[in-house]
Amino acid sequence: MNISKLNTEQRNPKTMNIDLMATDEIISTINEEDSLVPIAIARELPSISKTVDMIVASFKSGGRLIYTGAGTSGRIGIIDASECPPTYGTEPEMVVGIIAGGKKAMTEAVEGAEDDHDQGRKDLEDIHLSAQDIVVGIAASGRTPYTIGALEYANQIGAATVAVVCSKDSEMEKVAKVTIAPIVGPEVVTGSTRMKAGTAQKLVLNMLTTASMIKMGKVYGNLMVDVQMTNEKLFKRAENIVKMATGADEETVKAALDEQNYNTKAAIVQILTGLEAKAAADLLEKHSGYLRKAIGE
Repeated sequence: MNISKLNTEQRNPKTMNIDLMATDEIISTINEEDSLVPIAIARELPSISKTVDMIVASFKSGGRLIYTGAGTSGRIGIIDASECPPTYGTEPEMVVGIIAGGKKAMTEAVEGAEDDHDQGRKDLEDIHLSAQDIVVGIAASGRTPYTIGALEYANQIGAATVAVVCSKDSEMEKVAKVTIAPIVGPEVVTGSTRMKAGTAQKLVLNMLTTASMIKMGKVYGNLMVDVQMTNEKLFKRAENIVKMATGADEETVKAALDEQNYNTKAAIVQILTGLEAKAAADLLEKHSGYLRKAIGE
């Protein structure tokens, strides 16, 4: 594909003279262009919803969500994956981010990595991709050879495949089973796809993991009830979450958390049901961690 034809590589008519603008004009223009991103994503909500259901089906069958991409797209995938364990208490292997060029590429450009079609496949082989997994390929242009190679391999072994792109009729769209394509238009600085395209990708991935974790029972009401206490702030957050979920006083909350080894969901069940600590934990386990089901019983 001729890269000059891509949506992401066109010149933005609103910014042809941005280098002559005053600082406040530059910032205002960037802000106006950024405001177009949620509108573009709104058009893709049906595909995003379909993808979430695919991710949940994968999780429930013991599969993983695997992001793969190069450059900014790969970094965004790794960021989203890395935030799932502390936010939702997931195992690190439940949501995985892979970037062309490996860990080094997170902080510096790795020459030619995105052009290596075969490496996209090899990196998935290295993590023992299975048919139960779902692979989400991310690329603003939708033409990255590395990511296409990964999606093609995933198709071959029967894994679900999704493309998150910001270009129309892309090569990745022809490979993936589902495509999410927010068309955000030309960037403020031509070709700088870390801007609107990167923002769109981040927002889409936020939706994918957040909605999936909600459907996996990681949220009660709108409370993040599987938070992992890895620092003082998060210990305090856990206490506040249990307090908001139960309406209990601070002493009761702390006692329940202590008895449940700071398992927030078990503490909530214990307080709301009045069960002893072990019985509350067993009830939660019986319902696979779904708080509403456990409390309902």
